[in-house]
Formats: sequence, structure tokens, C-alpha cells
Amino acid sequence: MSKWLQSGRRRDICILLLELERARGQELKTALEAHYDQRLEPKAFYGSLSALVDAGDVEQTPEGLHDVYSLTAVGAERTTAHATWVQSVLEDADAI
Repeated sequence: MSKWLQSGRRRDICILLLELERARGQELKTALEAHYDQRLEPKAFYGSLSALVDAGDVEQTPEGLHDVYSLTAVGAERTTAHATWVQSVLEDADAI
């Protein structure tokens, strides 16, 4: 497993970007806060987002006053592979 996948927050950011295709940082943070039903510390959230950019899984594009984020091809491939693995494990669990 890639190291970036060891962080649930990073996985969830990638899953959201797979769904949304492009989003501002605040938009992603708000969506995660709604999903987790708790406030995220901005420093921790943006640290996770920066780590994904640094790893080449997420692309950061300045647009006006805000940066917009999207998955790279590698990030999309890793996210999809992880989702396939999760689905496989859940299907195996249902078979028991």
C-alpha cells in the first residue's frame, strides 16, 4: 500500500476529488467536516492536502484568489485501486 493511503484523511480527500473532479480547499474541508461531523483543524487539513500535492497525487492550480485541487492520473489510479480492494474485502465478509 502506498504510504499516502495510510492516512484516512488523505484517502477521503482523494475520494472526494474523484467525485467532484475539481474543488477549492475550503470546499473539500467543508465536505469532510460534514462527513466526519466535526470541525477539522485547518493546519492539519491543509497539511494533508499539501502532502498529496507533494506526492504527485493531487494537482494544485491557482484560480483567482483560491487554489483549485484535482486528482492527477496517478492519484485517481491509486484511489480507484484502494476502493476496489475495500469493495473486495467487504464482499468477502458478506460471503461469510
